[in-house]
Amino acid sequence: MLESSNSKSIQNTLKFIKGTKIPLPSLVEISNSGMCNRKCSFCPRSAPDYPDINEFISDELHTKLCSQLSEHGFEGVYAYAGFNEPLLHKKIYNHIKEAKELLPKARIEVITNGDVLNVTRIKKLIDSGLTTLSISAYDGPDQADKFQKMCEDANLSERQFIVRHRYLPPEENFGINLTNRGGMMENAGVKIKTLKKSLCQSCFYPSYDFFVDYNGDILMCSHDWAKKNILGNLTKQNFIEIWTSEKAKISRKNLYEAKRNFAPCNVCDAKGDQIGSEHINAWKKLY
Repeated sequence: MLESSNSKSIQNTLKFIKGTKIPLPSLVEISNSGMCNRKCSFCPRSAPDYPDINEFISDELHTKLCSQLSEHGFEGVYAYAGFNEPLLHKKIYNHIKEAKELLPKARIEVITNGDVLNVTRIKKLIDSGLTTLSISAYDGPDQADKFQKMCEDANLSERQFIVRHRYLPPEENFGINLTNRGGMMENAGVKIKTLKKSLCQSCFYPSYDFFVDYNGDILMCSHDWAKKNILGNLTKQNFIEIWTSEKAKISRKNLYEAKRNFAPCNVCDAKGDQIGSEHINAWKKLY
C-alpha cells in the first residue's frame, strides 16, 4: 500500500495528454521480475502453487516505457513495486538512472523488503536518482531499527526513506492494507475468503494506475495477482494505445459505476475508492 505522502502526490498530479482531456496516469507501477525471496503469510506467494518465475524486465521494455511516458509529460509516482522484490533485478540502478533522466519531474520510488540492502547499496540507489526508498520491515522492531540506522548512516533525509512496520500481529493486519488480493488468498498462509458476491462499490484503480508486469503485460489493477484482466502488452503496443483502449474504458466505466461483475473484480474485497476521485471525475467527463 502506498504511504500517505504518495497518496497525496497521486491526488495532486492529475495531468492530461497535451491538447486533450485524456487524463494521464498519476501512478506507474513496475513489477520488474517474477521473483521474490520471501513468502510472507499475508501474500499470495505464500500459497504452495504460486509461481516464482526467474524472468526480468528487459532494458528495451524499460526504455520504451520511460520514453513514451516522457513524450506525454508524466510527472507522477514511478514505483518499482508490484508482485516481486524489485532489488533482485541486477539492473535496478541503471533503470532508476534512466527513469530519472527521462522523467525528471516524476517521483521515483522503490518498495523493498530490504533483505539485500546495506549502506553502500542505499547510497547507490539515491545516487542513481531514487526519490524515496520504502522499506518493509517484516521481522520485528529490531529489524526496523536496523533499517532506520542504515538509512541514517547513508545520510538520507527523512523525505528520502520510509521504514514500514509490517511485523505487527494479525489483529492489526500486519501493518498493511490487508485484502484478498483479487481472490488469491484462499491457499495463502493467512487465508482470506474469495467473495461469493461482488461488492457494490466504486473502485478508481484503473483511472490513475498503469501497472506494468515484467513481460510487458499491462494489468488493469495492482490487486490482480492472478493476472485475469490484461489490458494489452507494451512490447507489442504503445503506452497510449493501451491506456486509452476500449478494454480500459469498459473497466473504468464499470468500476466507477460500482459494477464489479467481471474478473477479478467480482471476487475482490479491496475498497478502491480512497485515491483517484479527481481522475475518475475527469474520465467521466471524457466518457
